[in-house]
Amino acid sequence: MAASRLELNLVRLLSRCEAMAAEKRDPDEWRLEKYVGALEDMLQALKVHASKPASEVINEYTWKVDFLKGMLQAEKLTTSSEKALANQFLAPGRVPTTARERVPATKTVHLQSRARYTSEMRSELLGTDSAEPEMDVRKRTGVAGSQPVSEKQSAAELDLVLQRHQNLQEKLAEEMLGLARSLKTNTLAAQSVIKKDNQTLSHSLKMADQNLEKLKTESERLEQHTQKSVNWLLWAMLIIVCFIFISMILFIRIMPKLK
Repeated sequence: MAASRLELNLVRLLSRCEAMAAEKRDPDEWRLEKYVGALEDMLQALKVHASKPASEVINEYTWKVDFLKGMLQAEKLTTSSEKALANQFLAPGRVPTTARERVPATKTVHLQSRARYTSEMRSELLGTDSAEPEMDVRKRTGVAGSQPVSEKQSAAELDLVLQRHQNLQEKLAEEMLGLARSLKTNTLAAQSVIKKDNQTLSHSLKMADQNLEKLKTESERLEQHTQKSVNWLLWAMLIIVCFIFISMILFIRIMPKLK
C-alpha cells in the first residue's frame, strides 16, 4: 500500500530531526525540540488515519520519536554522569528512516551521545574544560611529554576510574531494575490478596443476606403457627365451657328437687 501524504511528511521531518540531532548544536537551539513536538502530533494523527501503515512501522516511528524526545530530556540534565545514565536507557530505532541510510541514524546519534558524555565525564574527572582550544591541549601534552611513564600511569588510572564509574552505573541500573521487579511482584501479590479478601467479603455478605431471608421466613412461619395454636386452644376452651353449661342444665332438669 502506498504511503499517505501524512506519512511522507512525517518521514521527511523525522529524517530532518535525526540529521539535526547528529550535528553539533548550540545550547540555545530550540528548533529541534519544536520539530520533535510536531513529530509527536503527526504520529498521533497517523495512528488514527484511514490509510495508516502496519503496526510494525508505527512502532518503529514511535521508538524513534521517543528516542529523540528522551535525548532532548537527557541534554537538559545538569551533570554528565546523569546524562550518560539517561542515555543508556534510550532505545534507538532498528530500521533506517530513508533508503539512503545503511545504519539507522538514531543508532548513530546514540553512539555519538554516549561518546560525548563519556568525554565530558573524563573532563570532569580531570578537572579540565572540554571546550579548551586544541593548542592548549597540545601545550599540556608537550609539557607532559618529558614524563611518558607518568602520563601512561595517569591514563591507566583514568581508565580505571571510568571503568569503576561505569560499573557503578550498571550496578545502580541493575538495582533499580531489581527494585522495580520486587515492587511489581509485591503489587501483584497484594492485588491477589485484596482480590481474595473481596471475594470472601462478597461471599460473606451473600450468606448473610440468605440467612436474613431464611430468618424472616421462619419468623413468619412461627408467627402463623403460634396464631393457629392459640385459635385451637380458644375454641377447645369454648367447647368445654359450653359442654359443662349444658350438662349442668340437664342435671338440674333430670334430678328431682329436694324437699
